[in-house]
Amino acid sequence: MNKRIKKTIKELKIMKQMVVLFILSVCYFFCHAQPQNYMITSPDEKIVVTCNPRQARYNISYNGEVVLKDSRLGLIRGDEDFSQNLQVVRASSPEMIKDNYNILTAKKKNITYTAIKRIIETKTASGKRMNIVFQVSNDGVVFRYEFPEKSTDIKKITAETTSFHFNEGTRAWLQPKTEAQTGFEHTNPSYEAHYMMDIATGTPSPSKNGWVYPALFKYNDTWLLITEAALGRTYCGTALQKDAPDNEYKINFPQSPEVFTNGKATLNPESTLPWKTPWRVIAIGDLKTIAESTLGTDLALPARKMDASFIKPGKSSWSWILKKDDSTTYGVQKRYIDFAADMKWQYCLIDAEWDKRIGYDSVQLLADYARGKNVELLLWYNSAGSWNTVKFTPKDKLLTHESRMKEFSRLQAMGIRGIKIDFFGGDGQSMINYYYDILEDAAAYHLLVNFHGTTLPRGLHRTFPNLMTTEAVYGYEMITFSQQDAERAPSHSVMCAMVRNAFDPMDFTPMNLYRIPRIKRATTAAFELATAVVFLSGIQHYAESPDGMTYMPEYLKDFLRKLPDNWEDVKFIDGYPGQHYVVARKNGNRWYIAGINGENKEKQLTLDVPFLKNRKGGLIASGNANGDEPSFEWKHVELPSTGKMNITLMANDGFVAVFE
Repeated sequence: MNKRIKKTIKELKIMKQMVVLFILSVCYFFCHAQPQNYMITSPDEKIVVTCNPRQARYNISYNGEVVLKDSRLGLIRGDEDFSQNLQVVRASSPEMIKDNYNILTAKKKNITYTAIKRIIETKTASGKRMNIVFQVSNDGVVFRYEFPEKSTDIKKITAETTSFHFNEGTRAWLQPKTEAQTGFEHTNPSYEAHYMMDIATGTPSPSKNGWVYPALFKYNDTWLLITEAALGRTYCGTALQKDAPDNEYKINFPQSPEVFTNGKATLNPESTLPWKTPWRVIAIGDLKTIAESTLGTDLALPARKMDASFIKPGKSSWSWILKKDDSTTYGVQKRYIDFAADMKWQYCLIDAEWDKRIGYDSVQLLADYARGKNVELLLWYNSAGSWNTVKFTPKDKLLTHESRMKEFSRLQAMGIRGIKIDFFGGDGQSMINYYYDILEDAAAYHLLVNFHGTTLPRGLHRTFPNLMTTEAVYGYEMITFSQQDAERAPSHSVMCAMVRNAFDPMDFTPMNLYRIPRIKRATTAAFELATAVVFLSGIQHYAESPDGMTYMPEYLKDFLRKLPDNWEDVKFIDGYPGQHYVVARKNGNRWYIAGINGENKEKQLTLDVPFLKNRKGGLIASGNANGDEPSFEWKHVELPSTGKMNITLMANDGFVAVFE
């Protein structure tokens, strides 16, 4: 064999080896390289999340249409940037998860949550670890971040880069977050503002403090409701930033004054490791899906172990809403106790300055008197330390564990059932911890809690079942102060019911049936009655007075006496944000249907309620109004086999119906 042939054979062998090595390299790459995109699909396959960890991006499709386009993921910690250049370590396979829980202060009592879960483990170039956790249910998408490493050093998050990037043409219904240290006695932010309705995404908030949760959006026929849950002690409350260039909303941390100033004034998140952030929650679907979704509590931290025998939802009389400060006297409160007893309501709330105007000893006498009538007392407190200038008392009695133990012990000995605590200071991490401290100590002394001048609870009523309700709403007291606010009440009430009240109890303090001093009400009395069912609150503090109730027909009083204290199920019947809302709520064998018209025009509604076909019931609606006097009409109704119910609502009107 000549040298040329030997050389050719040798070259062919080398070439063959190179081809083999190339093929092996390609095989190894396809076998071991991680994909760029990871998909998580809802059990019914209508919602699909696509996540690209390396680019720190995700998008969401619903029914095959992208409703959130490339949106950002990640956090920036003081010691590392977890918002870019992430390497995938591994990704778990999709896993079906289920959770079952009971709750007395929500739209449903017995709830089952089912979702597909996937954990994507990542690391930075320096090797620091962060997991991205997605869970997708039939009603929406949730995700959070986890730092799985262990460290006793305090880590600090300086920014969260999470965003929600909407398509052009998306519409929004949003409430501005008022700026810290503004408003009455520097008490903002208190989540008290009117909604800006049906605005273009990207419209700047009129406040530098951004937009609060829940935040409602609509793209074509798909609705999206954004909030957060499972805040815990290791994070601040967040919002959406003021500006959203290219329709992309980013996470906003609180303003610097939003802290608990009578201790460590921590603003932004800090914690040791391991560390889990709150869930970012996006309910997705039609309006029925949004209205019936329980994602806000599904993802909340589970209920704390406590003696729950004292936890009883109910209704309360309350003098201050119409009679203001001068009503805080022994005589007036005794009359309101009698009022609650006559209406079969469980509670009577005594508001600010009771310690000075009535005194502890006389409040003790009122508590004893009330107990003899099967009524229990709730007492108002000023939460404030130095973060605002409110002077109302009792004040400075809840700022430390020791002072709370002393005060709560005294209340328990007096037979007081609950406390309303007002004028909190915002969303900083230390202020969030203050809420936790109060709830834990109150539970130890069997006290129910109502937070006012406060942040959105974000599912906290699941974690602490003794949290009955929170304000965090531009509620009825504002209507009693301003004719302008009274004129806006109909559409605002619809917004509050559909958005603010979507997941969390809301102490709007509704239902003035007769008259408001110095204010001409824009709503009919039937609208006001309907809010007793439309609005959700663990304790419903009614605005009506003993005097006003004397003008009401006996069948209406009987309706209110028998109205359930909590609900077992809910069904969205009809509605549109700011325009009208009709909802059905179930307790035992009874279904209650209530509707409110938020517009100043008559509406003819045909309600589809097939679950009530052929059932009999009673309807309370507006009668023939005589000037400013309230007017009602009760009539028997029987639904046909079609399950259709025709309702005529006057301008700013409402109705309630009960079916056995």
